[in-house]
Amino acid sequence: MFTTPQRFTTRPDLRGTFGMVATTHWTASACAQAVLERGGNAFDAAVAAAFVLHLVEPHLNGPGGDMTALVATADDPAPKVLVGQGPAPAGATLEHFAAEGLDLVPGAGGLAAAVPGAVDAWLLLLRDHGTFELADVWSYVLDYAEHGYPLVDRVGATVESVRELFTRHWTTSADFWLADGQPRPADELATNPAYASVLRGLLAAGEGAATREERIDAARLEWRTGLVARSAVELLSTPHRHSSGTDHAAVISLDDFAAHEATWEPATTATFRGWTVAKTGAWGQGPVLLQALTILEGYPDDELDPETELGAHHVLEALKLAMADRDAYYGDPDVAAGELPVPLDVLLSDAYAAERRALVTDAASTEVRPGEVPGHRPYRAPLATESPDAGAEGVGEPTISRADDLEAPRTGDFEEDRTGDPGVLPTGETRGDTCHIDVVDRWGNLISATPSGGWLQSSPHIPALGFCLGSRMQMAWLDPASPSVLRPGRRPRTTLTPTLLLRDGVPVTALGTPGGDQQDQWQLVYLLRTLVGGYTAQQAIDAPTLHTTAMAGSFWPRTWTPAGAVVEDRLGEEVIAGLTARGHAITRAGDWTLGRLSSVSRDPRTGELSAAANPRGGQGYAVGR
Repeated sequence: MFTTPQRFTTRPDLRGTFGMVATTHWTASACAQAVLERGGNAFDAAVAAAFVLHLVEPHLNGPGGDMTALVATADDPAPKVLVGQGPAPAGATLEHFAAEGLDLVPGAGGLAAAVPGAVDAWLLLLRDHGTFELADVWSYVLDYAEHGYPLVDRVGATVESVRELFTRHWTTSADFWLADGQPRPADELATNPAYASVLRGLLAAGEGAATREERIDAARLEWRTGLVARSAVELLSTPHRHSSGTDHAAVISLDDFAAHEATWEPATTATFRGWTVAKTGAWGQGPVLLQALTILEGYPDDELDPETELGAHHVLEALKLAMADRDAYYGDPDVAAGELPVPLDVLLSDAYAAERRALVTDAASTEVRPGEVPGHRPYRAPLATESPDAGAEGVGEPTISRADDLEAPRTGDFEEDRTGDPGVLPTGETRGDTCHIDVVDRWGNLISATPSGGWLQSSPHIPALGFCLGSRMQMAWLDPASPSVLRPGRRPRTTLTPTLLLRDGVPVTALGTPGGDQQDQWQLVYLLRTLVGGYTAQQAIDAPTLHTTAMAGSFWPRTWTPAGAVVEDRLGEEVIAGLTARGHAITRAGDWTLGRLSSVSRDPRTGELSAAANPRGGQGYAVGR
């Protein structure tokens, strides 16, 4: 038996038959639902929401960033991955970084920029599976950009935390984000006319095209070859401050922009308790969730409750083993050139899961223990417990900071994350957050998407564009022995990891969360509660959660905490004390700090739709009918 869920929920479990949206910001949810009300499908709605998020969550994502999505259509239930993760530029070689005196890819600055992949991916989705004209989908973001949109308090807090970086080094960022030397006030609507002009320019590129699809493709071509590419390359080619504390020029080029297009590929799947769980391939961290579930499949139900000492221990230990394999084997190999593929056939097998499960004892492991796969040598990632330069300038991806990095300001009844959102240090360092979008419509179309990167603190603001480029290349190692080594044309091993659930081959649920290395960890806890414990989606989102930090972080400076576990205090004194006695190095994060999950579902038997959203931080909302 699982712990009985609380009867009170912070949000209702929405139910209906028309359409459901859940995102990390209320304006995105409202705009997506408006698209559904106008007759659009789930994919039209998701694209509208995504571009609005560029404005209202600029500290968490932007047009210069990346995205991944899991998609299932009413006509084809087979889950597919929309790949909006751009590759490393042609000039991003190990030799170049060595010549620059770097042993890690910086966490902020133009040298960390992969080719932006999000915008092209959203337009590919609209072309292939949407129904709206691009101008109609963009009517929401254009109205906000030109007439005003709200900024949450965390945007100002993020800008304040990097104000010195902006004023001393990234002066174009200071010009945009500071007013009279102070962050833009949250009680005044913001505008972004430069970004609106960019979007209108993309629309103009398709004015002479004959069909909707051709108009979208014309906008995609203009994005790759026009003002965006020219302006980004020109600004970032000037040396500027990076998180290394040194100045470097970016290597991204016009050819890099022109060569990249988003793609589709089949999802990677595994089964758990009769459900099919669909994720990205091992060029991202998505299979971590599949590996952890496969390990936990061998335990009885009553040993999987995250709100018990034993269940929480099993969750943490399974995640450590899966994360160790992530760092040892995951990457984007060039199989056509003879490189070994990631051995997912072994890593996701029942036999391998049984071997890994046998390593779990009553005590917390303090080691990183990748498994042995015939024909492969597991990579041992460097393990550092402290930053090489605590005073470095600029880094990361926002939601996950360590508990001692930030005080915990409060928003309403919920604490703003100490180990949560957005975790930006004065150096610009940010660890793990993004945005998330889930949509389901009355026809059975379903999408889970996690856009990220290009947040305002990732690289200098580009005035002609109204945004900056991302820093996703920090996911890549500069060690040639690593399977996720930095290589031109290959994707950095992204943390973006949305999820689809299927039952008997039929898509049922889309879910996901921001959170960097924590994304699959928080989703694992949610799935155990809903698939095993019988919780409703909102009950599972509200319930206290936890994650491990006992692996090399994906974000600069890539530190780890041996046996580290971060827990919400609501997990309870008895459970926390029991985990401590087992040897887990516990960080107490406060009552409402971890996870920004959302989900939407469709019951294939009845057609009933449902949705749930995260209360932490006071931004996420679900809407539907």
